[in-house]
Amino acid sequence: MALTLECALSHILSFLVFLLIFLVNPSFCFNPKKLVNASFSYTPSASDWSPALATWYGPANGDGSEGGACGYGVTVGQAPISAMVSAGSPRLYENGKGCGSCYEVRCTGNSACSGEAVKVVMTDECDGCGSDAEYHFDLSGTAFGAMALSGQDGTLRNAGKINIQHRRVECNYPGVSIAFHVDAGSNQEYFAAVIEYEDGDGDLSKVELKEALDSASWYTMDQSWGAVWKLDKGSPLRAPFSLRLTTLESGNSIVANNVIPAGWVPGHTYRSIVNFQT
Repeated sequence: MALTLECALSHILSFLVFLLIFLVNPSFCFNPKKLVNASFSYTPSASDWSPALATWYGPANGDGSEGGACGYGVTVGQAPISAMVSAGSPRLYENGKGCGSCYEVRCTGNSACSGEAVKVVMTDECDGCGSDAEYHFDLSGTAFGAMALSGQDGTLRNAGKINIQHRRVECNYPGVSIAFHVDAGSNQEYFAAVIEYEDGDGDLSKVELKEALDSASWYTMDQSWGAVWKLDKGSPLRAPFSLRLTTLESGNSIVANNVIPAGWVPGHTYRSIVNFQT
């Protein structure tokens, strides 16, 4: 009986304390949106800049490392990417899920810095980066020099390692549609392709393949490595193939209908007529 009375008094006391807080501060309330919107993932603001570290690799006026851990190959040095690329620390590369994502970077802490933003595409992994900074951009020589004042690109590159600011931005390739470069090892039962030039998020979380026109089934492809996605069906695949892409950041989807034709050839690049809206 004494324990029950003690419990009741405790609850009454708690209620009175809560009531006192509410009377003293009428604006006090529980806001469920603060919990719903709580996020601990890497989602940089579209307007705010965050600190990062930058180095550069490859030729001074080159495209870093052709190929790289995303598998884009020589296209990184050609338009529309034009060598404006970066390798990323693990937090940026994200085991290949970060391939194709776009960032703006700028520097202000060196006398050779212009302070102007330049856009780069994540095309490679930076081995060993991340121990000195969570967000480490190992830029191509071209991209690193682009942060400099006119005529000061060599001076900036001589600094080697600098503090920069970065922010995630939408990718935008005007007049360019999504392309699929079929892996040279593909055959009638195994299909793999590098996917590039996605507008918007730039990165992908899911890729699905549908066989010839009379099929209604979508097969989920596996991320092989970098920007390469594969399907090992174990039985003959019937072309043409349609591919459905879903982005990582926003979850948007798009379908490239019959983009891989009957009689497709390993090693060939096939361009769709679609791209994500920005």
